[in-house]
Amino acid sequence: MFTYTRQNQIRTAFWREHPDLPRKRIKDYSGTGLMYHTDTRVAFCEFVDALCKNGMISEALADRVTLGESSVRDVGADGRRWKASL
Repeated sequence: MFTYTRQNQIRTAFWREHPDLPRKRIKDYSGTGLMYHTDTRVAFCEFVDALCKNGMISEALADRVTLGESSVRDVGADGRRWKASL
């Protein structure tokens, strides 16, 4: 049985474990959206990877979890989701 089964649980756990990381979102590289600072995005990826390797989340959940809430922009032209908010 996995410890976390929903994306919002992972985000909550991440922010609880990393209270000093910047939560402020900045303009993305294209200037059309927002993203988290690089340190925050990298820490989130490492956090998710560790959860998956330790069996606390499924690999499928690790593949789809994002740091930010989902939005229409997170869907590519082919209808598949991508991790723009990471």
